[in-house]
Amino acid sequence: MKPVTKVSVAINAPEAAGEAVVNAFRAAMAPRAGAAFIAFPRDVQGAEAEATVPPSLPLPSLGPAPADLIRKAADKLSKAKSPVILLGMGASDPNATAAVRALLKRHPVPAVGTFQGAGAISRELLPLFFGRVGLFRNQPGDKVLARADVVLTVGYDPVEYDPSFWNVGKGRAIIHLDSSPCDIDNHYQPQLELRGAIPETACALASALEEHSFVLGPELQTIQTESKALQNPPVPKSNGSVHPLSTVLALRGLVDDDTVVASDMGSHHIWLARHFFEFEPRKLLFSNGQQTLGVGIPWAMAASLTYPAKKVVAVVGDGGFLYSSMELETAVRLKLNITVIVFRDGGYNMVAFQQELVYGRSSGTDFGNPDLVKYAESFGCVGMRVNTPDDLLPTLRKALKTLGVVVVDIPTDYSKNVEIGQHVIPEAWD
Repeated sequence: MKPVTKVSVAINAPEAAGEAVVNAFRAAMAPRAGAAFIAFPRDVQGAEAEATVPPSLPLPSLGPAPADLIRKAADKLSKAKSPVILLGMGASDPNATAAVRALLKRHPVPAVGTFQGAGAISRELLPLFFGRVGLFRNQPGDKVLARADVVLTVGYDPVEYDPSFWNVGKGRAIIHLDSSPCDIDNHYQPQLELRGAIPETACALASALEEHSFVLGPELQTIQTESKALQNPPVPKSNGSVHPLSTVLALRGLVDDDTVVASDMGSHHIWLARHFFEFEPRKLLFSNGQQTLGVGIPWAMAASLTYPAKKVVAVVGDGGFLYSSMELETAVRLKLNITVIVFRDGGYNMVAFQQELVYGRSSGTDFGNPDLVKYAESFGCVGMRVNTPDDLLPTLRKALKTLGVVVVDIPTDYSKNVEIGQHVIPEAWD
Protein backbone atom coordinates (compact mmCIF):
# COMPACT_ATOMS: atom_id res chain seq x y z
CA MET A 1 0.00 0.00 0.00
CA LYS A 2 2.98 2.34 0.41
CA PRO A 3 3.08 3.58 -3.23
CA VAL A 4 -0.58 4.69 -3.15
CA THR A 5 -0.88 6.18 0.35
CA LYS A 6 0.70 9.03 2.30
CA VAL A 7 1.75 6.67 5.08
CA SER A 8 1.65 2.88 5.37
CA VAL A 9 2.44 1.18 8.69
CA ALA A 10 1.92 -2.15 10.45
CA ILE A 11 1.02 -2.36 14.14
CA ASN A 12 3.48 -5.01 15.29
CA ALA A 13 2.88 -4.58 19.04
CA PRO A 14 -0.30 -3.61 20.91
CA GLU A 15 1.47 -0.67 22.58
CA ALA A 16 2.01 0.87 19.13
CA ALA A 17 -1.68 0.94 18.17
CA GLY A 18 -2.44 4.39 19.57
CA GLU A 19 0.56 6.14 18.09
CA ALA A 20 0.00 4.46 14.71
CA VAL A 21 -3.60 5.69 14.53
CA VAL A 22 -2.75 9.22 15.66
CA ASN A 23 0.09 9.55 13.16
CA ALA A 24 -2.01 8.06 10.35
CA PHE A 25 -4.77 10.63 10.89
CA ARG A 26 -2.26 13.46 11.04
CA ALA A 27 -0.65 12.32 7.79
CA ALA A 28 -4.01 11.89 6.06
CA MET A 29 -5.21 15.38 7.03
CA ALA A 30 -1.99 17.31 6.37
CA PRO A 31 -1.72 19.12 3.02
CA ARG A 32 -2.19 17.64 0.47
CA ALA A 33 -4.86 15.47 2.12
CA GLY A 34 -4.85 11.80 1.19
CA ALA A 35 -5.15 8.22 2.36
CA ALA A 36 -3.25 6.52 5.17
CA PHE A 37 -3.03 2.74 5.63
CA ILE A 38 -2.66 0.72 8.84
CA ALA A 39 -2.16 -3.04 8.86
CA PHE A 40 -3.53 -4.51 12.11
CA PRO A 41 -2.52 -8.20 12.46
CA ARG A 42 -4.96 -10.55 14.17
CA ASP A 43 -2.52 -11.66 16.88
CA VAL A 44 -1.92 -8.03 17.84
CA GLN A 45 -5.66 -7.38 17.88
CA GLY A 46 -6.12 -10.11 20.48
CA ALA A 47 -3.26 -9.05 22.74
CA GLU A 48 -3.65 -7.05 25.95
CA ALA A 49 -2.16 -3.58 26.18
CA GLU A 50 -1.74 -0.95 28.88
CA ALA A 51 -0.42 1.83 26.68
CA THR A 52 -2.32 5.11 26.59
CA VAL A 53 -3.34 6.75 23.36
CA PRO A 54 -1.18 9.81 22.56
CA PRO A 55 -3.10 13.08 22.23
CA SER A 56 -3.85 14.16 18.68
CA LEU A 57 -2.06 17.48 18.43
CA PRO A 58 -3.56 20.03 16.04
CA LEU A 59 -1.75 20.34 12.74
CA PRO A 60 0.38 23.50 12.55
CA SER A 61 -1.17 26.03 10.23
CA LEU A 62 0.76 27.25 7.22
CA GLY A 63 1.23 30.92 6.45
CA PRO A 64 1.29 32.65 3.08
CA ALA A 65 4.04 32.11 0.55
CA PRO A 66 7.10 34.40 0.81
CA ALA A 67 6.26 38.06 0.18
CA ASP A 68 8.91 38.57 -2.48
CA LEU A 69 7.51 35.69 -4.55
CA ILE A 70 3.98 37.04 -4.17
CA ARG A 71 5.15 40.44 -5.46
CA LYS A 72 6.82 38.80 -8.46
CA ALA A 73 3.66 36.80 -9.19
CA ALA A 74 1.52 39.93 -8.97
CA ASP A 75 3.86 41.75 -11.34
CA LYS A 76 3.76 38.89 -13.85
CA LEU A 77 -0.05 38.69 -13.72
CA SER A 78 -0.42 42.47 -14.04
CA LYS A 79 1.74 42.57 -17.16
CA ALA A 80 0.17 39.51 -18.79
CA LYS A 81 -1.90 40.06 -21.92
CA SER A 82 -3.92 36.83 -21.56
CA PRO A 83 -3.77 35.61 -17.95
CA VAL A 84 -5.86 32.62 -16.84
CA ILE A 85 -6.51 31.04 -13.44
CA LEU A 86 -6.72 27.24 -13.42
CA LEU A 87 -8.58 26.05 -10.33
CA GLY A 88 -7.80 22.56 -9.06
CA MET A 89 -9.08 20.40 -6.24
CA GLY A 90 -7.31 22.47 -3.60
CA ALA A 91 -9.29 25.53 -4.68
CA SER A 92 -12.53 23.76 -3.74
CA ASP A 93 -11.68 23.75 -0.04
CA PRO A 94 -14.20 26.20 1.50
CA ASN A 95 -11.55 28.51 2.96
CA ALA A 96 -9.57 28.50 -0.27
CA THR A 97 -12.74 29.12 -2.27
CA ALA A 98 -13.51 32.27 -0.31
CA ALA A 99 -9.99 33.60 -0.93
CA VAL A 100 -10.08 32.74 -4.65
CA ARG A 101 -13.41 34.53 -5.02
CA ALA A 102 -12.01 37.62 -3.28
CA LEU A 103 -9.00 37.55 -5.60
CA LEU A 104 -11.20 37.37 -8.71
CA LYS A 105 -13.44 40.18 -7.50
CA ARG A 106 -10.46 42.47 -7.03
CA HIS A 107 -8.50 41.41 -10.10
CA PRO A 108 -10.89 39.63 -12.50
CA VAL A 109 -9.31 37.35 -15.10
CA PRO A 110 -10.69 34.35 -17.02
CA ALA A 111 -10.97 31.24 -14.85
CA VAL A 112 -11.29 27.57 -15.72
CA GLY A 113 -11.47 24.60 -13.39
CA THR A 114 -10.74 20.91 -13.35
CA PHE A 115 -13.56 18.50 -12.59
CA GLN A 116 -12.28 18.30 -9.00
CA GLY A 117 -12.33 22.11 -8.65
CA ALA A 118 -16.13 22.22 -9.05
CA GLY A 119 -17.91 24.83 -6.95
CA ALA A 120 -15.03 27.28 -6.53
CA ILE A 121 -16.74 29.90 -8.72
CA SER A 122 -19.80 31.71 -7.36
CA ARG A 123 -22.86 32.73 -9.36
CA GLU A 124 -21.67 36.34 -9.09
CA LEU A 125 -18.39 35.44 -10.81
CA LEU A 126 -19.94 33.28 -13.51
CA PRO A 127 -19.03 35.79 -16.30
CA LEU A 128 -15.36 35.01 -15.55
CA PHE A 129 -15.83 31.25 -15.69
CA PHE A 130 -15.10 29.51 -18.99
CA GLY A 131 -16.01 26.00 -17.89
CA ARG A 132 -14.29 22.85 -16.71
CA VAL A 133 -11.43 21.05 -18.40
CA GLY A 134 -10.51 17.40 -18.20
CA LEU A 135 -10.46 14.11 -20.06
CA PHE A 136 -10.80 15.50 -23.60
CA ARG A 137 -9.14 18.68 -24.81
CA ASN A 138 -12.15 20.09 -26.67
CA GLN A 139 -13.85 22.53 -24.30
CA PRO A 140 -14.09 26.36 -24.20
CA GLY A 141 -11.80 26.25 -21.17
CA ASP A 142 -9.16 24.52 -23.27
CA LYS A 143 -9.32 27.35 -25.80
CA VAL A 144 -8.80 29.90 -23.02
CA LEU A 145 -5.77 27.97 -21.74
CA ALA A 146 -4.37 27.64 -25.26
CA ARG A 147 -4.27 31.44 -25.73
CA ALA A 148 -2.88 32.19 -22.24
CA ASP A 149 0.54 33.74 -21.72
CA VAL A 150 0.41 33.36 -17.92
CA VAL A 151 -1.43 30.58 -16.06
CA LEU A 152 -1.93 30.80 -12.29
CA THR A 153 -2.74 27.31 -11.01
CA VAL A 154 -4.47 27.22 -7.62
CA GLY A 155 -4.58 23.95 -5.68
CA TYR A 156 -3.87 22.06 -8.89
CA ASP A 157 -2.53 18.51 -9.00
CA PRO A 158 -1.39 17.35 -12.47
CA VAL A 159 -3.30 14.10 -12.01
CA GLU A 160 -6.52 16.10 -12.36
CA TYR A 161 -5.75 17.09 -15.96
CA ASP A 162 -2.32 16.24 -17.29
CA PRO A 163 -0.28 19.34 -18.27
CA SER A 164 0.63 17.65 -21.55
CA PHE A 165 -3.04 18.10 -22.50
CA TRP A 166 -3.21 21.86 -21.88
CA ASN A 167 0.34 23.25 -21.72
CA VAL A 168 1.20 22.62 -25.35
CA GLY A 169 2.13 24.85 -28.28
CA LYS A 170 3.34 28.32 -27.47
CA GLY A 171 5.32 29.00 -24.33
CA ARG A 172 3.48 30.33 -21.30
CA ALA A 173 4.56 31.23 -17.79
CA ILE A 174 3.09 29.10 -14.99
CA ILE A 175 2.66 30.27 -11.41
CA HIS A 176 2.03 27.39 -8.99
CA LEU A 177 0.00 28.37 -5.89
CA ASP A 178 -0.53 25.50 -3.47
CA SER A 179 0.24 24.16 -0.03
CA SER A 180 2.29 21.38 -1.63
CA PRO A 181 5.34 21.64 -3.87
CA CYS A 182 4.75 21.16 -7.57
CA ASP A 183 5.59 17.98 -9.43
CA ILE A 184 7.96 19.01 -12.20
CA ASP A 185 7.60 17.33 -15.57
CA ASN A 186 8.25 18.17 -19.21
CA HIS A 187 5.01 20.14 -19.46
CA TYR A 188 4.79 21.62 -15.96
CA GLN A 189 7.74 23.79 -14.97
CA PRO A 190 6.47 26.83 -13.03
CA GLN A 191 8.49 30.01 -13.12
CA LEU A 192 7.20 30.85 -9.65
CA GLU A 193 6.13 28.52 -6.86
CA LEU A 194 3.93 30.15 -4.22
CA ARG A 195 4.00 27.48 -1.56
CA GLY A 196 1.97 28.16 1.57
CA ALA A 197 -1.60 28.05 2.83
CA ILE A 198 -3.83 28.57 -0.19
CA PRO A 199 -6.28 31.01 1.48
CA GLU A 200 -3.55 33.19 2.99
CA THR A 201 -1.45 33.17 -0.18
CA ALA A 202 -4.41 33.99 -2.43
CA CYS A 203 -5.41 36.87 -0.12
CA ALA A 204 -1.85 38.23 -0.11
CA LEU A 205 -1.71 37.99 -3.90
CA ALA A 206 -5.03 39.83 -4.19
CA SER A 207 -3.68 42.66 -2.03
CA ALA A 208 -0.60 42.92 -4.23
CA LEU A 209 -2.68 43.23 -7.42
CA GLU A 210 -4.35 46.41 -8.57
CA GLU A 211 -8.12 46.52 -8.58
CA HIS A 212 -9.62 46.73 -12.05
CA SER A 213 -12.69 45.79 -14.07
CA PHE A 214 -13.01 42.87 -16.47
CA VAL A 215 -12.81 43.65 -20.18
CA LEU A 216 -13.61 41.01 -22.78
CA GLY A 217 -11.78 41.16 -26.09
CA PRO A 218 -13.42 39.87 -29.27
CA GLU A 219 -11.75 36.44 -29.06
CA LEU A 220 -12.74 35.94 -25.43
CA GLN A 221 -16.29 37.05 -26.23
CA THR A 222 -16.55 34.25 -28.78
CA ILE A 223 -15.23 31.68 -26.32
CA GLN A 224 -17.53 33.03 -23.61
CA THR A 225 -20.51 32.50 -25.90
CA GLU A 226 -19.47 28.86 -26.28
CA SER A 227 -19.09 28.57 -22.51
CA LYS A 228 -22.55 30.03 -21.89
CA ALA A 229 -23.98 27.48 -24.31
CA LEU A 230 -22.87 24.77 -21.87
CA GLN A 231 -25.17 26.24 -19.23
CA ASN A 232 -28.35 25.92 -21.30
CA PRO A 233 -27.56 23.58 -24.18
CA PRO A 234 -30.18 22.19 -26.55
CA VAL A 235 -30.93 18.54 -25.91
CA PRO A 236 -30.42 16.35 -28.99
CA LYS A 237 -33.22 14.04 -30.04
CA SER A 238 -32.97 10.56 -28.56
CA ASN A 239 -33.97 7.15 -29.85
CA GLY A 240 -36.87 6.86 -27.41
CA SER A 241 -34.74 6.46 -24.30
CA VAL A 242 -33.59 9.47 -22.26
CA HIS A 243 -30.67 11.52 -23.54
CA PRO A 244 -28.04 11.88 -20.75
CA LEU A 245 -28.09 15.65 -21.08
CA SER A 246 -31.82 15.67 -20.29
CA THR A 247 -31.16 13.92 -16.98
CA VAL A 248 -28.28 16.25 -16.07
CA LEU A 249 -30.29 19.39 -16.78
CA ALA A 250 -33.38 18.06 -14.99
CA LEU A 251 -31.36 17.22 -11.89
CA ARG A 252 -29.65 20.60 -11.94
CA GLY A 253 -33.04 22.31 -11.94
CA LEU A 254 -34.39 20.24 -9.03
CA VAL A 255 -31.62 20.49 -6.43
CA ASP A 256 -30.27 23.51 -4.57
CA ASP A 257 -26.64 24.62 -4.35
CA ASP A 258 -26.24 22.91 -0.98
CA THR A 259 -27.13 19.42 -2.23
CA VAL A 260 -24.24 16.96 -2.38
CA VAL A 261 -24.11 15.17 -5.74
CA ALA A 262 -21.64 12.28 -5.88
CA SER A 263 -20.69 11.16 -9.37
CA ASP A 264 -19.49 7.68 -10.19
CA MET A 265 -17.14 7.12 -13.12
CA GLY A 266 -18.70 6.46 -16.53
CA SER A 267 -20.11 8.26 -19.55
CA HIS A 268 -22.59 10.16 -17.37
CA HIS A 269 -19.52 11.63 -15.59
CA ILE A 270 -18.59 13.56 -18.76
CA TRP A 271 -22.06 15.04 -19.24
CA LEU A 272 -22.27 15.97 -15.55
CA ALA A 273 -18.81 17.56 -15.52
CA ARG A 274 -19.56 19.71 -18.55
CA HIS A 275 -23.12 20.81 -17.88
CA PHE A 276 -23.91 20.57 -14.16
CA PHE A 277 -22.84 23.98 -12.87
CA GLU A 278 -22.21 24.06 -9.13
CA PHE A 279 -21.60 27.20 -7.04
CA GLU A 280 -20.64 25.82 -3.64
CA PRO A 281 -17.41 23.95 -2.86
CA ARG A 282 -17.27 20.23 -2.17
CA LYS A 283 -20.88 19.67 -3.20
CA LEU A 284 -20.29 18.17 -6.67
CA LEU A 285 -17.88 15.27 -6.18
CA PHE A 286 -15.80 13.84 -9.02
CA SER A 287 -13.09 11.24 -8.89
CA ASN A 288 -10.43 11.05 -11.55
CA GLY A 289 -9.93 8.25 -14.03
CA GLN A 290 -11.76 5.04 -14.84
CA GLN A 291 -10.19 3.05 -12.01
CA THR A 292 -12.77 4.43 -9.55
CA LEU A 293 -15.83 2.64 -10.95
CA GLY A 294 -18.32 2.06 -8.14
CA VAL A 295 -17.42 5.04 -5.95
CA GLY A 296 -20.73 6.91 -6.37
CA ILE A 297 -22.89 5.04 -3.84
CA PRO A 298 -20.25 4.84 -1.05
CA TRP A 299 -19.48 8.55 -1.51
CA ALA A 300 -23.16 9.42 -1.24
CA MET A 301 -23.46 7.29 1.90
CA ALA A 302 -20.55 9.13 3.52
CA ALA A 303 -22.11 12.48 2.58
CA SER A 304 -25.48 11.41 4.01
CA LEU A 305 -23.82 10.40 7.28
CA THR A 306 -22.13 13.81 7.34
CA TYR A 307 -25.26 15.79 6.41
CA PRO A 308 -28.17 13.68 7.76
CA ALA A 309 -30.72 16.46 7.31
CA LYS A 310 -30.15 16.72 3.55
CA LYS A 311 -31.07 14.52 0.62
CA VAL A 312 -27.87 13.32 -1.08
CA VAL A 313 -27.73 12.26 -4.73
CA ALA A 314 -25.56 9.52 -6.26
CA VAL A 315 -25.28 9.63 -10.05
CA VAL A 316 -24.09 6.30 -11.45
CA GLY A 317 -24.07 4.21 -14.60
CA ASP A 318 -25.50 0.70 -14.53
CA GLY A 319 -21.99 -0.79 -14.67
CA GLY A 320 -20.74 1.25 -11.72
CA PHE A 321 -24.02 0.66 -9.88
CA LEU A 322 -23.49 -3.09 -9.95
CA TYR A 323 -19.94 -2.65 -8.62
CA SER A 324 -21.16 -1.36 -5.24
CA SER A 325 -24.95 -1.83 -5.13
CA MET A 326 -24.59 -4.33 -2.28
CA GLU A 327 -24.02 -1.29 -0.07
CA LEU A 328 -27.68 -0.38 -0.51
CA GLU A 329 -28.37 -2.80 2.33
CA THR A 330 -26.05 -0.81 4.56
CA ALA A 331 -27.63 2.47 3.48
CA VAL A 332 -31.13 1.17 4.28
CA ARG A 333 -30.02 -0.26 7.63
CA LEU A 334 -28.45 3.10 8.57
CA LYS A 335 -31.64 4.92 7.49
CA LEU A 336 -29.73 7.18 5.09
CA ASN A 337 -31.49 9.69 2.83
CA ILE A 338 -30.09 9.04 -0.66
CA THR A 339 -31.43 9.10 -4.19
CA VAL A 340 -29.42 6.92 -6.57
CA ILE A 341 -29.88 7.91 -10.23
CA VAL A 342 -28.87 5.08 -12.56
CA PHE A 343 -28.06 5.86 -16.21
CA ARG A 344 -28.90 2.44 -17.70
CA ASP A 345 -27.72 1.46 -21.17
CA GLY A 346 -26.79 -2.19 -20.65
CA GLY A 347 -23.06 -1.79 -21.14
CA TYR A 348 -19.78 -0.15 -20.25
CA ASN A 349 -20.37 2.80 -22.56
CA MET A 350 -17.37 4.88 -21.56
CA VAL A 351 -15.15 2.01 -22.70
CA ALA A 352 -17.32 1.31 -25.74
CA PHE A 353 -17.33 4.77 -27.28
CA GLN A 354 -13.58 5.16 -26.79
CA GLN A 355 -13.09 1.83 -28.53
CA GLU A 356 -15.22 3.16 -31.37
CA LEU A 357 -13.08 6.31 -31.59
CA VAL A 358 -9.88 4.28 -31.82
CA TYR A 359 -10.90 1.06 -33.59
CA GLY A 360 -14.21 1.90 -35.23
CA ARG A 361 -16.04 -0.75 -33.22
CA SER A 362 -16.60 -1.90 -29.64
CA SER A 363 -15.86 -5.26 -28.07
CA GLY A 364 -16.75 -6.94 -24.77
CA THR A 365 -18.66 -3.99 -23.36
CA ASP A 366 -22.27 -5.21 -23.37
CA PHE A 367 -23.99 -6.93 -20.48
CA GLY A 368 -27.50 -7.76 -19.32
CA ASN A 369 -29.13 -6.04 -16.38
CA PRO A 370 -31.35 -7.32 -13.61
CA ASP A 371 -34.66 -5.53 -13.09
CA LEU A 372 -33.18 -2.59 -11.19
CA VAL A 373 -36.49 -1.63 -9.56
CA LYS A 374 -37.07 -5.11 -8.15
CA TYR A 375 -33.38 -5.36 -7.29
CA ALA A 376 -33.56 -2.12 -5.29
CA GLU A 377 -36.76 -3.19 -3.56
CA SER A 378 -35.10 -6.44 -2.47
CA PHE A 379 -32.75 -4.33 -0.34
CA GLY A 380 -35.62 -2.34 1.16
CA CYS A 381 -35.14 0.67 -1.12
CA VAL A 382 -37.85 2.50 -3.03
CA GLY A 383 -37.50 1.62 -6.70
CA MET A 384 -38.66 3.91 -9.52
CA ARG A 385 -38.35 3.73 -13.29
CA VAL A 386 -38.52 6.35 -16.05
CA ASN A 387 -40.41 4.64 -18.87
CA THR A 388 -40.44 7.53 -21.37
CA PRO A 389 -38.60 10.87 -21.65
CA ASP A 390 -41.79 12.61 -20.50
CA ASP A 391 -41.62 10.67 -17.23
CA LEU A 392 -38.17 12.01 -16.37
CA LEU A 393 -38.94 15.26 -14.57
CA PRO A 394 -41.91 14.08 -12.46
CA THR A 395 -40.09 10.86 -11.52
CA LEU A 396 -36.94 12.68 -10.42
CA ARG A 397 -38.99 15.23 -8.50
CA LYS A 398 -40.82 12.45 -6.65
CA ALA A 399 -37.59 10.57 -5.96
CA LEU A 400 -35.88 13.61 -4.45
CA LYS A 401 -38.88 14.27 -2.19
CA THR A 402 -39.10 10.67 -0.99
CA LEU A 403 -37.28 10.02 2.28
CA GLY A 404 -34.90 7.11 2.56
CA VAL A 405 -32.94 5.25 -0.11
CA VAL A 406 -34.47 5.62 -3.57
CA VAL A 407 -33.14 4.07 -6.78
CA VAL A 408 -34.24 5.59 -10.09
CA ASP A 409 -33.75 3.47 -13.23
CA ILE A 410 -33.35 5.69 -16.32
CA PRO A 411 -33.00 3.99 -19.74
CA THR A 412 -30.32 6.14 -21.37
CA ASP A 413 -29.52 6.88 -25.01
CA TYR A 414 -25.72 7.14 -25.35
CA SER A 415 -25.77 6.88 -29.16
CA LYS A 416 -24.30 10.38 -29.55
CA ASN A 417 -21.43 9.86 -27.12
CA VAL A 418 -18.76 9.43 -29.79
CA GLU A 419 -19.27 13.12 -30.61
CA ILE A 420 -18.17 14.28 -27.15
CA GLY A 421 -14.77 12.67 -27.61
CA GLN A 422 -14.04 14.13 -31.01
CA HIS A 423 -11.46 16.84 -31.73
CA VAL A 424 -9.12 15.57 -29.03
CA ILE A 425 -5.37 15.88 -29.07
CA PRO A 426 -3.71 12.94 -30.90
CA GLU A 427 -1.90 11.68 -27.79
CA ALA A 428 -5.17 11.21 -25.90
CA TRP A 429 -5.49 7.61 -27.13
CA ASP A 430 -1.83 6.52 -26.87
